[in-house]
Amino acid sequence: MPEFSTDRLEIHTLTADMMEAVLIGGERLERSFPFEVPAEWPMEVYKQFFPYKIERFREFPSENEWEGVIVHSKDQVVIGDMGFKGGPNEKGIIDLGYSIIPRYQGKGFATEMGRAMVEWGRMQTGVIDVMATCDPDNIASIRVLEKIGFHATERTKETIYWQF
Repeated sequence: MPEFSTDRLEIHTLTADMMEAVLIGGERLERSFPFEVPAEWPMEVYKQFFPYKIERFREFPSENEWEGVIVHSKDQVVIGDMGFKGGPNEKGIIDLGYSIIPRYQGKGFATEMGRAMVEWGRMQTGVIDVMATCDPDNIASIRVLEKIGFHATERTKETIYWQF
């Protein structure tokens, strides 16, 4: 993923080595990130996938080009993550996923980076469409996706499906 920035944020590729450092912690973590990594990042819902992603990124390095960490430019601290879940599927659809740590939520950061990521993603070779999913109870994510420009296409008890 090319590194780029918005008014308040930067996105940096999240590599397999960085994920491994998060799991190991300590000095390894400090050496692997050029910015502060707060204890609350990554959120557990994302961190549980790190062993799978490490293996996947090492076997299929091109998938790593689609995920990054969000860094607050002024504070130089990791505030979340965002990406397209391994890149386009066989139909050319990329699936946006993201999280922002609690102390940085509610400040428009997911919307700001989400808009930039969707714009970047839509310009990539092989991408035809952008989608996202969220839990129907996740009011904050619903608002973020609406502000970015997504519209709901299907709802189940467990998931809302969105299309840009």
